[in-house]
Amino acid sequence: MKNRNLFLGMCALALVLPGLAAADDGNDRRTDRGRYVYARVINVQPVIRYVTVKVPVQECWDERRYRSVYPDSGGSTIVGAIIGGVIGNQFGKGHGRRATTALGALLGGSLARDAAIRRAEREGRYEPRESYVVQRCATSYDYREEERIDGYDVTYRYKGDTYLTRMPNDPGKRLRLRVSITPVADY
Repeated sequence: MKNRNLFLGMCALALVLPGLAAADDGNDRRTDRGRYVYARVINVQPVIRYVTVKVPVQECWDERRYRSVYPDSGGSTIVGAIIGGVIGNQFGKGHGRRATTALGALLGGSLARDAAIRRAEREGRYEPRESYVVQRCATSYDYREEERIDGYDVTYRYKGDTYLTRMPNDPGKRLRLRVSITPVADY
């Protein structure tokens, strides 16, 4: 019984479907999405654009610098500053005494340093200038023209006619086309 009902349902469906297909008159708002075919590519030419590019260029060089070299006069300078400060402290009162103490320390340290340099010159240990090398770098910019490909002009043949289009990529030997049929009403 169950198989019989299934069989009858299938038969009824087989009778109704051809009638529904024949009733389609094309006015059901469906659109033709087209079908795909291939055309033979005849020629491909890149579309070239020239652009100016700013390129950083770093240039480095060695530069000779000089510095004064003094003998180790640190101990002499400190002793001279202490002695000068003690002597300066003997003069003045209040804030004046502080000023003469500071002035005495500076003067004593300077005199002791100068004496140490003169002693080093007599002994041949004094080199007034010492040279050293410093690497210096600077960045400049170089401008140059470069080619950029904006796309490809593609010439292709389809059903005996030749067409030209611009594409972002080189399609190769074949170009895929979508063919769509649209009715035109002649009035």
